[in-house]
Amino acid sequence: MVGRAERIWQEALERSRRAEAIGALVPLSTERLSYPELEPFSLRRLLSKTPKHLRGGGPKPNPFLPWEPDLEVRRLADAHVVLLNKYPVQPGHVLVITQQWQPQAGWLRPLDWAAVAHVGGDTGGLWFFNSCAAAGASQPHRHLQLLPRRSGEASCPLAALFIEQLRDPAPAGGGARWPWRYALSPREHGHPSASEEARAEELQRLYQAHAAALGLGDPAHDPQPRHPYNLLFDDTWFLTVRREREHCAGFSLNALGFAGYLLVSERSDLGWLLEHGPWELLRRVSSPRPH
Repeated sequence: MVGRAERIWQEALERSRRAEAIGALVPLSTERLSYPELEPFSLRRLLSKTPKHLRGGGPKPNPFLPWEPDLEVRRLADAHVVLLNKYPVQPGHVLVITQQWQPQAGWLRPLDWAAVAHVGGDTGGLWFFNSCAAAGASQPHRHLQLLPRRSGEASCPLAALFIEQLRDPAPAGGGARWPWRYALSPREHGHPSASEEARAEELQRLYQAHAAALGLGDPAHDPQPRHPYNLLFDDTWFLTVRREREHCAGFSLNALGFAGYLLVSERSDLGWLLEHGPWELLRRVSSPRPH
């Protein structure tokens, strides 16, 4: 099996140290909360002040036009750039953004998937995308996000459940495993041994197939997707979830909620979560599955 060089990850960590030293990077301080009844979900409490992108309010300036030079990791040709997330949830948390304006709420393009495939050949991990504010996007300028992972490390708390579902897709009684609209597919070309072109083509194909299956529309006919959605993927699986709203019980939920990561802020109703559980939280912000 071909390994990854992980140069982009190392560059991101080196840039992070410099950016944090001058105040350009503002890591979120959190603490882990232990509630065995919520497993396999990972629950953390935010100790820092709630960052601006998680607060309500009026229009915000685009932080990516121009982007902060101190957060730049590397340029990807003339269309994309790898940028540090200013408010990272872990060291090395990066964004792949378009150098020129492209709307987050528009369709992802083959060029976007080519950029993801290029980065993914060097550094693996958990990728995610929030299509608009209702799906948890904090900025309207197009950006996909990567949380790097080591080879063999689980990409997220729910990864084992996704893999199990792909191996045995029909639960008792038939039908989908969860009561919301989602599509889950295996990846054949996610590993670094696959060519960059094969990875990009597969991502584009899965993206469009899931959009069609979930009623999000077709890039050839619809100016933009018809509904909010989240994407999550790693080397072995690709997940799309159709969304209805961004929050429930004081929890702001982006794609990471469907990966099994929940963040408790000062607005979150922890009692509600302990009573109803994380699966109910996800159900309430997702499009219900048609009967």
